[in-house]
Amino acid sequence: MPLASSCDCPHLDCVGEITKDELIQKSHGQCQDCKVRGPNLWACLENGCAYVGCGESHADHSTVHSQETRHNLTVNLTTLRVWCYACGKEVFLERKLGPHATHVNIKPLPLLQNAAQDNSKAPGSPTPLRVPANGICEDLDMETEEEDDLRAKGLTGLKNIGNTCYMNAALQALSNCPPLTQFFIECGGLVRTDKKPALCKSYQKLVSDLWHKNRPSYVVPTNLFQGIKSINPMFRGYSQQDSQEFLRCLMDQLHEELKELMAEPYDQSNSITMDDSPEEDNHSQSDDFQSYCFPDIQVSNNTRPQSPIPTEVHIPKMSSSPPKAASGWPSLNPAHKKAITTFSPPKTKRQKKYRSVISDVFDGTIVSSVQCLTCDRVSVTLENFQDISLPIPGKEDLAKLHSSSHQTSLVKAGSCGEAYAPQGWISFVMEYIKSWFWGPVVTLQDCLAAFFARDELKGDNMYSCEKCKKLRNGVKFCKMQNLPEILCIHLKRFRHELMFSTKIGTHVSFPLEGLDLQPFLSKDGSTQTTNYDLLSVICHHGTASSGHYIAYCRNDVNNLWYEFDDQSVTEVSESCVQNAEAYVLFYKKSNEDAVKERRRVSGLFNMMEPSLLQFYVSRQWLNKFKTFAEPGPISNDDFLCVHGGVPPSKAAFIDDLVVMLPQNVWDHLYSRYGGGPAVNHLYVCHTCQIEIEKLEKRRKSELDMFVRLNKAFQEEESPVVIYCISMQWFREWEGFVKGKDNDPPGPIDNSKITVNKNGHLILKQGADSGQISEETWNFLHSIYGGGPLVTVRPNISHQEAESSQSEEKIEVETRSV
Repeated sequence: MPLASSCDCPHLDCVGEITKDELIQKSHGQCQDCKVRGPNLWACLENGCAYVGCGESHADHSTVHSQETRHNLTVNLTTLRVWCYACGKEVFLERKLGPHATHVNIKPLPLLQNAAQDNSKAPGSPTPLRVPANGICEDLDMETEEEDDLRAKGLTGLKNIGNTCYMNAALQALSNCPPLTQFFIECGGLVRTDKKPALCKSYQKLVSDLWHKNRPSYVVPTNLFQGIKSINPMFRGYSQQDSQEFLRCLMDQLHEELKELMAEPYDQSNSITMDDSPEEDNHSQSDDFQSYCFPDIQVSNNTRPQSPIPTEVHIPKMSSSPPKAASGWPSLNPAHKKAITTFSPPKTKRQKKYRSVISDVFDGTIVSSVQCLTCDRVSVTLENFQDISLPIPGKEDLAKLHSSSHQTSLVKAGSCGEAYAPQGWISFVMEYIKSWFWGPVVTLQDCLAAFFARDELKGDNMYSCEKCKKLRNGVKFCKMQNLPEILCIHLKRFRHELMFSTKIGTHVSFPLEGLDLQPFLSKDGSTQTTNYDLLSVICHHGTASSGHYIAYCRNDVNNLWYEFDDQSVTEVSESCVQNAEAYVLFYKKSNEDAVKERRRVSGLFNMMEPSLLQFYVSRQWLNKFKTFAEPGPISNDDFLCVHGGVPPSKAAFIDDLVVMLPQNVWDHLYSRYGGGPAVNHLYVCHTCQIEIEKLEKRRKSELDMFVRLNKAFQEEESPVVIYCISMQWFREWEGFVKGKDNDPPGPIDNSKITVNKNGHLILKQGADSGQISEETWNFLHSIYGGGPLVTVRPNISHQEAESSQSEEKIEVETRSV
């Protein structure tokens, strides 16, 4: 058969003709170098070359052959999938693609001008951009697949490459979360990063392989595993690891690589004024509060750089919690505030807020309140979370949760007593009797109620009341403020002591549909949908020291449940899933109105109503509309600048960012969801281009001046005075002038490299500082300001040294008197 190919690979001209029978015959052969037999041998497709080699599962001689001979194309003799080494991607054949197939690995269409629009361009107008009109059906119509495409995708196993069942189970559970998977498949052009190890690219390739319609029996996740090991040394080697810790590491890295700066207006109403508290204390106080109130919630200020939002302006300092080092904040350490009286540190740059597909899908918000039982003062704090770690209550805890007196106190305290209001005492007694024979009957609702139950702060856990100025007894309770699109729940089955670890084997029953979080939602919560359906569950079989991970996932195509056990994928019943020993669960919001809305929009598009205007909408938001229960307002900010045009940096791949809609579809979406802004003309922003040019001139000017001044400083043999500068600030400035950071640094902050001695600021021993000349300091200080000034004098004459020692001796004697 001639290998007729798609037109996106330029190396297919070197391929000769080969028949399917010849490929099958070669698949029964062996590697020509190491003599290993199949499966998964690779045959070179270069015209006249008959080489057959092994793949990654062995010595990977097929790759070695390609590197030595410059033969680019090779075919897997088991799956008949073609790979191009030069392009670094899979090449799809036209005979397999069909007349209207599209895949994420296919090169996006070039920027084309719509034939229905005028080709003329007015002189002096902004540079127009055009996106292809075809492909709208694929982006909007959710129900146009043919019957042969409806067979279940995503049923591909993952090979265990050395005690990696923890990783395979986590990847399969994550892969069966439609909002995330559809982003990597349908918005593949948005997966761009310059950060190492580019884990988002490896994950995108893995998801594309797992959900390819010509699915292989299994995939080897080598590249992603190598990337994870380079990030976190914990996963190096071949020992068993925790699946939930792997999930956190993976999702945090994906967020870091894909995060984008959120466009927000300069609104002074967001600033918080604390009662008699300096502004620089806000973060450390909220961190102390967070470390006590949220020990089991994954809140990372590095991966989610959004400050906590106090709804009451009183955030208490928790005396029961050790203070955290605010290394990420350039404000002064409390120890320095007493020492330094002559210098007030400059205000730092405005805290940036970022978002990514990870935060869009998994981030929620919890509101936590602490009430002083003496003065009744209540402090409230909002915190983001990515997953929730729930305790598994024992018999005594269950009895307390189900008791009528505890329910009443919880309801009065505004906590989660509503979760048990409909249950009644009789049903609890029946369950309690069963627990004597079959162990405690614990439900997921019990675990949630235990987590959100109020906690008495007394004894060693007393907290410092800002109003009373003393340690007081208090009550802490929390609820959810914003519910995530996908709720990740981790059950705390493992207890790690100093010498040993144990596992809680209690069965926790969980619903496959209809998990209601309304009892745990705050009264002013902004979420309308509170019901969740189960997507996937990770299970652990064995003990704390050894065991095996598998995943049960509901396929989004046919709604059937499957067991993913490394390479093996097996259909299972719902009862099998419900009897599983759950460890991590993924729940997705369930909203029938969203499904009806998608059908309504699909019908509007199929009407093919003629429209005079075409509107552009964000491809990311369109993915939310197709997969989220609550997509939120239309947001076109991801492809527009603050001036309403396309940023010059995004003009080259604008077709990856937008989808063109007819007027009737846009009108309906806009009236239903609001947001915007409305865009029916794309152009490169001229204002942004001018600002970029000015910024480049400033960078070059500052860099050239520094190089010149520093060269003169290095040539100076015996400088009279040397100025010191914080390397933390200098690295930020260096990143700016070299183009790695778009924003210039804030004022110079030398507070961390100084120490107060006898009322004078001197350089701290071992400080992270650099040495520059007086001219260089004056140059940087004239632009950025800040301080304090720190100098060292290397050349002190012998007479001056004796005089200094004499003065020091007199001072010591005076103090002793």
